[in-house]
Amino acid sequence: SSPGRTFYTHISDQYAPFSTKVVNVGVRDSTYVLDGLLYHESDLRIEEHYTDTAGFTDHVFGLMHLLGFRFAPRIRDLGDTKLFIPKGDAAYDALKPMISSDRLNIKQIRAHWDEILRFASSIKQGTVTASLMLRKLGSYPRQNGLAVALRELGRIERTLFILDWLQSVELRRRVQAGLNKGEARNALARAVFFNRLGEIRDRSFEQQRYRASGLNLVTAAIVLWNTAYLERATNALNGHGKPVDETLFQYLSPLGWEHINLTGDYLWRSSTKVGAGKFRPLRPLPPA
Repeated sequence: SSPGRTFYTHISDQYAPFSTKVVNVGVRDSTYVLDGLLYHESDLRIEEHYTDTAGFTDHVFGLMHLLGFRFAPRIRDLGDTKLFIPKGDAAYDALKPMISSDRLNIKQIRAHWDEILRFASSIKQGTVTASLMLRKLGSYPRQNGLAVALRELGRIERTLFILDWLQSVELRRRVQAGLNKGEARNALARAVFFNRLGEIRDRSFEQQRYRASGLNLVTAAIVLWNTAYLERATNALNGHGKPVDETLFQYLSPLGWEHINLTGDYLWRSSTKVGAGKFRPLRPLPPA
């Protein structure tokens, strides 16, 4: 049978997971994007967020702008995505194939601006969750004033983002690198979550949350362990007269697990414990 629940996880650019939510399969990812950015309990200050096509809608684009986040999704079939411009005589010949025949309804945004701000403020303060309100927006009649106004604002932001995307190689590389980190973390999580064939079989939502939190904790511990020992290995090489090119550090990842035994017997002997602030010895360097 197809799965009914899955874990939706946000990770930072330093690879650490900072939010995990148990969500229903079949609900678009964009519904939950803002929950992780707004309601995480870490000290991170999120400025830019990457996601794939399933993670964006025009409503999300609009709210991201209002809530102070730079939203950067990788949009599939970008050539089929339309740009929106205001009514007027301006001509954009180079972009004509991408420009929608529908024009932006700026009057609608102005008419409902105060309502939009109250809506965004309620979400930011946690009076209501972003995911709940996005689901409600999706259920409103197509001509609901607030829903249309926020959609129009989102179309403006989406158009500006696509123009940036088309012009900036650096932006495209940055988004791809961020999504690669997410995919690598998901691969690690799948390797860790091998029990019960990686399936969530707990019936209660509370137990599902515990399992999601436990998975987050273990993957974060592996990231921390790898980071600490990568630093020690680098220092050891420098100390033995084999300096490491620091420009290569950006290509290192603490998400590998080939050296970690995830299966078998776990022995918790006090004699094998490492004291606080101490580390296990590194492997000796091979002779030059």
